Amino acid sequence: MDNPFAVLSRIATVLDEQRITYVLVGSLASSLHGMYRSTADIDIVADVKSDQVIPLLAALQKDFYVDEKAVHEAIDRKQSFNAIHFDSVFKVDIFIPKSDEFSKKQIERRELKKLAPDLDQMIYVATAEDTILAKLRWYDSGGRVSDAQWRDVVGILGASAKKLDVDYLNYWAANLGVTNLLEKAISETT
Repeated sequence: MDNPFAVLSRIATVLDEQRITYVLVGSLASSLHGMYRSTADIDIVADVKSDQVIPLLAALQKDFYVDEKAVHEAIDRKQSFNAIHFDSVFKVDIFIPKSDEFSKKQIERRELKKLAPDLDQMIYVATAEDTILAKLRWYDSGGRVSDAQWRDVVGILGASAKKLDVDYLNYWAANLGVTNLLEKAISETT
């Protein structure tokens, strides 16, 4: 288990077995919608509840290091915790969903996608629209300096342009305050 897809496969399997609602976000999600790029970690939004922590840790303990206190703090603060894969030292950032409407939509609209062409496993992935919007929000909140985030957005727009729900994109871009960034990204793909 030395590549991100193998690590993701294991995490997704555990989350499914524990009946924890999750969605893949971040660079791997954008790779599934646009152009692949290597990444230093896996980002997942997972609606872990306090009563699920002990069974989740028990299911992960063979393959991952996870700090129980960090999980409880993440749940209380609606933040993230890490699961570090023992063999590869690959890091999985597990974000507890925020209470805002966009975070709820990301989970509601998630899609089952094949993890990789050579694997039969299906995982829940954020839609192309939600991945674009989340990356625009991260890009904006990070001072608009991440070339990788910007390339991800442009890559998804270029690869998925004809399939995108433009009304949804425009609505949420306005709500998230990133309309100008969305328009700029679209202009770079046309």
